[in-house]
Amino acid sequence: MTTPAANIASAPPVPQGMPWLRLAFRPFYLGAALLATLIVPFWVAVFLGAINWQPTPPPLLWHAHEMLFGFAIAVIVGFLMTAGKSWTGLATPRGPALGFIFLLWLSARVASLVAPYAVFAVLDLALLPIVGLIFLRLLIRSRNWRNVPLALILLLLTAVNLTFHLSATGVIDLNPMRSLYAALGFVVIIECVMAGRVVPFFTTSALPNLKIVTLPWLDRLALAATVVGMVLWVTEWHSGLASVALVLAFALNLVRQWRWHPLVTLGRPILWILHAAHLWLALGLGLLALAQLGLVTPSLGVHALGVGATGGLILGMMTRTARGHTGRPLTADAPEIAVYVLIMLAALLRVLLPLLTPSLYVSSLVASAAAWSAAFLIYLWQYTPWLVSARPDGKDG
Repeated sequence: MTTPAANIASAPPVPQGMPWLRLAFRPFYLGAALLATLIVPFWVAVFLGAINWQPTPPPLLWHAHEMLFGFAIAVIVGFLMTAGKSWTGLATPRGPALGFIFLLWLSARVASLVAPYAVFAVLDLALLPIVGLIFLRLLIRSRNWRNVPLALILLLLTAVNLTFHLSATGVIDLNPMRSLYAALGFVVIIECVMAGRVVPFFTTSALPNLKIVTLPWLDRLALAATVVGMVLWVTEWHSGLASVALVLAFALNLVRQWRWHPLVTLGRPILWILHAAHLWLALGLGLLALAQLGLVTPSLGVHALGVGATGGLILGMMTRTARGHTGRPLTADAPEIAVYVLIMLAALLRVLLPLLTPSLYVSSLVASAAAWSAAFLIYLWQYTPWLVSARPDGKDG
C-alpha cells in the first residue's frame, strides 16, 4: 500500500510559467497565423496601388522574403523546436528563453515595415543561427543523427538570408530573387523529407486496417530528384537538365504518394489536407519544369509550391500538432474543414485560374488573397484560446 506522501512524491510536477511559452509551437504558430492573415492582403493592396508604400527592398522582394523568412520559418521553428523535445528527450527553450526567441522573430517583422533597413537586416539574420545551433546541440547530445540535416538546413538558410540582404542593398552583384528561390528550395526539401515521414505514418495511424508499405529507395530517389531539380532551377545552370530533373521529381513524388492511398483519406479531413498539399508539391515541381521550357510563367510553379504545398502542409500540421500538444482529439471540426477548403481554394485561384484564364489574373489574385487570409483568420479564432491556455488534462506542454 502506498502512503499519501508517496503518492505526492510520484505525482508529475505542476507545469510552471505562462502556458503560451511552454513549447515553441504555441507562440510561433500564433505569430505565423497572424502574419499570414495580414501580410497577403497588405501585399495585394500595395501591388494594385491601393497603398503607396516603397520599402527597401522593393515591395515584391519584401513580400517574397516575408512569406519565406517570416511566415514559413516561424512555423518550421515552432514545429522543430517542439518535435525536438520528443525526438531527443531533452528540454527545448521555454519561458523567458522562448519568449526572447519569439520576440526576436516578431521584432524583425515589425522592423521590415518601419525601421531602417540595416536594423531590419540585423534582427532578421539573428534568429536562424540561434535556433539552428540550439537544435543541432540537442540532436548531437542525444545522438539523433537522423535529424541533423534539418539543423544544417536552418544554418544554410542563414547564409541564404545573408546573401539576400547583401544583394538587395547592392553590396554584392546578384539578383536577390535567386536567394529567395534558394530559400523556397530549402523549404520544399524540408517538406519533401517531412511529408515522406509523417503522411504515411499519420494515414496508417488513423486507418489501422490500411497497410502502407513504404519503399526507402523510392523516398530517397524522390528526394534526390527534388534536390537536383531545385538546385538546377535556382542556379539557372542548364534549363534543359533542370526540366528533366524537375519532371523526374514530379513523377517520383506522385508515385510515392499514390502508394500512400490518398483516396481512402477523403472522409478524414485532417488526413486529406496533407495528401492534397503533397499533391501541390508535385504539381509545383511539374509547373517549374514547364517554366524551364517557356510554356508557363515561373510564378505559377512558385505559388503552387508556396500556397498549395507550403500553405496546405503548414495548416495541416498546425492544426494536428496544436491539437495533439494541447491534449485535444486529433479530429477536424467545422472550423478546421473550412480552413482546409479555403487554403486549397486559395491555391486553385492563384495557380490554375490564371493558367486557364490569364485575363482574370487580377481577380484571381484578390480572391486567392481573401481565401488565404480567411483560412488563417479562422485558425486564429479557433486555436488562439487553446494556444495561450494550459492543457485541459493538466500536463506540461
